[in-house]
Amino acid sequence: MLALTSIAATLSVPLAATPAAAAAATAAPQLVIGSDFPDPDVSRFDGVYYAYSTNNGFGNVPVASATSLTGPWTRRGNAMPTLGAWASGGLTWAPDVSRRADGRYLLYYTARSRTVGRQCIGAALATSPIGPFTAVGTQPLVCNGGEGGDIDASSFVDSTGARYLLYKDDGNAIGQPTSLWLQGVAADGVTLQGGRVELLRSGLPEEAGVIEAPVLTKVGTQYVLFYSLGGYGGDGYQTSYATSASLTGPYTKAYRSLITTASVDGTVRGPGGADVVRDAAGDSIVFHGWINNYSARGMYVAALGWAGGFPVVRGSRVRTEAERGTLNRCAIRSTTTASQGQAVAYIDYADSWVQLSVFAPRAGSYTVNVAYAAGFGDAQHTLTVNGGAATTVNYPNTGWETWRQAPVGVTLAAGWNTVRLTYLSRWAELDYIEVA
Repeated sequence: MLALTSIAATLSVPLAATPAAAAAATAAPQLVIGSDFPDPDVSRFDGVYYAYSTNNGFGNVPVASATSLTGPWTRRGNAMPTLGAWASGGLTWAPDVSRRADGRYLLYYTARSRTVGRQCIGAALATSPIGPFTAVGTQPLVCNGGEGGDIDASSFVDSTGARYLLYKDDGNAIGQPTSLWLQGVAADGVTLQGGRVELLRSGLPEEAGVIEAPVLTKVGTQYVLFYSLGGYGGDGYQTSYATSASLTGPYTKAYRSLITTASVDGTVRGPGGADVVRDAAGDSIVFHGWINNYSARGMYVAALGWAGGFPVVRGSRVRTEAERGTLNRCAIRSTTTASQGQAVAYIDYADSWVQLSVFAPRAGSYTVNVAYAAGFGDAQHTLTVNGGAATTVNYPNTGWETWRQAPVGVTLAAGWNTVRLTYLSRWAELDYIEVA
């Protein structure tokens, strides 16, 4: 199930007084930069948002600014016109900008090492978030050709004030598994302290040997490590996360990815390269997705919330297994055709119902997609949210063990909500609901 472990599965008789199930009401992630802006890094400095991306026609480190995450965004040019002496141009990837305690802005960037011939991580400083950034030193900060190089640097400051550098070794460039690393740094962000710690390693089939773009945040006492997985070149690229009670791990990968092409119903293609913006106005996640027939990667924004310390993205489906809910006058049935091998059956009486808790990052319109099977003609349940007015959910006949989804538009409050599905007519079994 995804609710917290990913965060971690006859004749119709409608009642005239009961409204029909509403149309889908999902708020999809919003495209805010509709041109090439891959691997976005976004920070807010002095009330203004600044976004940085992998190199494109705007130079080594393109930068844009806006007074709102949803824009309008204004391109401000190239934040780093001159790379470090160690780096060649044209392959400047995945920048990260943070502000140090001394007020200067620190940029981590990835570029091709002239001597090693691999991607490596460098650092630069500026007095303004739009640059120009000046390279620190004549050598890269992290550069290990034996592990395929190193890319995708990001900064993290713990609640203790300690500063860290996260990055990915580029093992997939040499046919090896990839790992995400944590390296302590001094307050200047460029003086390495102690040895590095491996936080996560690729290995799951859907990862295809690639995990990358690490971004770390802390929610309560839990550390949440966001990362991308799979090949970035198509719909299979996606964003997931892992959690730990300790900064250095062990980290447990989510049961399902947080954002995929499928989880947002195709409204974003290949969502990845994500960054998290923690903001007084509400947390958000920014990421890229393919646009213009896969010729560019635009920047998207979606609302982000925390269900017991686990991330939930508005517009990306979160699955809650029906058998995990509270059941009244119905029962769990084991079946190999259902998600997680179980479904709720025998919802056959006027007082039969299944009640589930779902989380909304923001108040507003959502879609509850009810996975069901109906084998003796069309069936119906009523659906209520937080004890409010009932909506009829229609289940066209599918045949038993053939699971389909019925979408229902609902209004959810910010935070936890109670969804109840109650018998109305004929017979249907429930596998799970997905909320987006």
